[in-house]
Amino acid sequence: MTPLRVGVVGVGHLGQHHARILSAMPGIRLVGIADHDAERAATIADRCRTAAFDDYRRLVDLVDAVTIAVPTVMHREVAVAFLARGIATLVEKPMAVSLAEAEQMAALARATGAVLQIGHIERFNPALRAIDDLGVRPRYINAERLATFTFRSTDIGVVHDLMIHDLDLILSMVDAPAQSVSAVGLSLFGEHEDVANARIEFTDGTVANVTASRASYSAVRKMRVWGAEGYASLDFAARQATLVRPTDQLRGRPDLDGVDLSQAAAIKDYVFGKMLRVDQVPYEGTEQLALELENFIAAARGLSRPRVDGEDGLRVMRLADQVLRSLESHRWDGAGMPPPIPSAESSPALQGPHAWRLKGLRQQGTGAEIPARNRSLDDER
Repeated sequence: MTPLRVGVVGVGHLGQHHARILSAMPGIRLVGIADHDAERAATIADRCRTAAFDDYRRLVDLVDAVTIAVPTVMHREVAVAFLARGIATLVEKPMAVSLAEAEQMAALARATGAVLQIGHIERFNPALRAIDDLGVRPRYINAERLATFTFRSTDIGVVHDLMIHDLDLILSMVDAPAQSVSAVGLSLFGEHEDVANARIEFTDGTVANVTASRASYSAVRKMRVWGAEGYASLDFAARQATLVRPTDQLRGRPDLDGVDLSQAAAIKDYVFGKMLRVDQVPYEGTEQLALELENFIAAARGLSRPRVDGEDGLRVMRLADQVLRSLESHRWDGAGMPPPIPSAESSPALQGPHAWRLKGLRQQGTGAEIPARNRSLDDER
């Protein structure tokens, strides 16, 4: 088989792992990596035994496929250069900085026939297999994705940074359009929201409650899914799941003979032994990013379709846009405003639960300043 020529654009926190995995993948020739930071590009290229470039456009004529792990504000610009030439392209999540840019990318991929895959890596998490094992049709979904502030992804808010993972997973489970979205959020560190919650109702009656924060003291990546078939608790960080399913005894008349109803432990043992069946789905398998890249390479060769293609990415961007528009509608209206935000020299203070844009507050005379951002190609997701 002729080696597939692949390039990587952006070799920062995540992109360097793209290069590492691709450089060791059979049937792949990593022809080069590109990064605005020439010194970093040279270091990663040396490690992966490939060429380094300080301009991604120099890769266009050299590759059959490319992965892009640059800041979100650069996604459309970089992806368009390759999609326009019909080159298979994997773009890290979120697909773009705005719905309009995502629509442009998807339209170009359709026009040129180029493979476009979006890097929603949780689709490759083994914990997700529990939903297939349970065969559940979700009726209620509760998702929490909490993280500490890392000073990365400051070009976007928490909806595009973290919540979008769970929005994508929910859309992969619910085969119905969103009927209503209600969201609130707040900003702590800059002009974008850092904490957000959304309640999403779908036309089939399914309800999802989604919370994301990048200002949490501890990290959480969990989802709970309820349906008539049972309940699944998914821990994406531990890559494992717990399934709880009703037994015939629950569906019939409970036989409580011999159960000491005065003892909480005895009741619990009966409920989660006789009435409900509990199964653990342990972590198994390969590194998620490796699975994602294998899926992309197979799609680039025409052997399969991407698990998350451009149309899937566009769908989740539309839902994220609904969340952001609802969040924006809940801004402070001036009545009952919180006290003025201290200057940069003072200790930072939280804003009210509906005030998520420092820019908007600054225009109302709070004096808050938005810290400057230094963006480069290695500041990827």
